[in-house]
Amino acid sequence: MWANLYNSSLRRWHAITWNFNSATIGSRWSLTRQFINTYLLKDGTRFTDQNGYNEKLFTEEMVDRDPRLAQTIRSLGYKRSDGSAAPSNSGYSLTGYYIIKFSLDDKVFDSRSESYNSVSVMRYAEILLNYAEAKAELGEMNSDVWNTTIGALRERAGVNSSEPEVADSYLQEEYFPEVSDKYLLEIYRERGVELVYEGFRFDDLLRWKKGHLIEKPWLGIYVPALGVEMDMDGNGTPDVSFVTANPADPKPGVYYKIVDGNSTRLTEGDKGNLLWNANETREFPDRKYYRPISESDIVLNPNLQQNPGWSN
Repeated sequence: MWANLYNSSLRRWHAITWNFNSATIGSRWSLTRQFINTYLLKDGTRFTDQNGYNEKLFTEEMVDRDPRLAQTIRSLGYKRSDGSAAPSNSGYSLTGYYIIKFSLDDKVFDSRSESYNSVSVMRYAEILLNYAEAKAELGEMNSDVWNTTIGALRERAGVNSSEPEVADSYLQEEYFPEVSDKYLLEIYRERGVELVYEGFRFDDLLRWKKGHLIEKPWLGIYVPALGVEMDMDGNGTPDVSFVTANPADPKPGVYYKIVDGNSTRLTEGDKGNLLWNANETREFPDRKYYRPISESDIVLNPNLQQNPGWSN
């Protein structure tokens, strides 16, 4: 519906591809395992209903998932435009879930701010999601609304669009323990999956008063053991190994990620989910639901009072 237009003829570019493919220019954005778990399977069933879902290797958890997952991160078989293999690179992706959404596949843009693809500002999917959430909050969600909103988005994506039979226990336990409405939980899931990396998540958390979710540990891919060489794109060759020290005889093509036991750990010591920034304490006090009023505005209008928790 509305997009920022970038193209080379106008000499109007952005740097998203560079940001994703640089360990210094970019911020090494990475998705968490908790969020990846919310993507459904293509048949519409829940990935988290499978036994041992959180211990599946990357090549296992990517199989038969919602196609939007492979459109968001480097998944099985992802290649650059020259046909070269491009597994998730743990030097750039700190959790193993390497975001590619809105970036170009051509390596030439990895080191320059000249990406020319347009980036959406508002699109029809957002309108459908806003409408679905409003109807659910009003208690007016039904099959007709589902089919024209969430169902339509999933059908377009290549996912079975059937309505949920029961509330998703994973979403309740991990994110929304106070929500029992099965429709509302699916709307929350769909907002995450459909709008990921489009600038909505933080405002959604504020609107739902779920800012404390920012405090959750940043889990990454499952590592079966230290020193094991792992295949990250399903082509049968190893791509990464998690170690406590670089080996004396490194294997070509394998990236060795140091697990220092401090900022980077495995949840079970010598195995488990990668835990990034494990030594960092994150807090989200209630005052952050409101932004502070600037001192200059209060000087201009003495009737203004500072928002709770913020000092002048």
